[in-house]
Amino acid sequence: MFSLTPSMRYYLYSHPTDMRRSFYTLSGMVTNQMGRDIQDGDVYIFINRGLTIMKILHMECGGLVIYHMKLESGHFHLPVLAPDNNTFQTSWQELVTMVQGVCSDKKANKKVGKNL
Repeated sequence: MFSLTPSMRYYLYSHPTDMRRSFYTLSGMVTNQMGRDIQDGDVYIFINRGLTIMKILHMECGGLVIYHMKLESGHFHLPVLAPDNNTFQTSWQELVTMVQGVCSDKKANKKVGKNL
């Protein structure tokens, strides 16, 4: 229950996401925009335009779970994203780096992800 591990596959949606979206809308995005199946047990990461809110969607044995993180200051530091792809496969280490590597300078991150 409530577990993410390094052995899972992680996918970052490479466009800004409206953080009012919840379980069904985000799982629809996984299917329609990312071309993946939420039932596979993979982990899907969504970030807002301001890089200050992250939602992680994951199917666990009891159903869908959303992890939601909202920064009080700074923004998430994202990996370099391909401009022509909706989905960026990432890793547990990169997710931890995104969460722990919060930047306070917005200019530094604008160079990283053109789509976000």
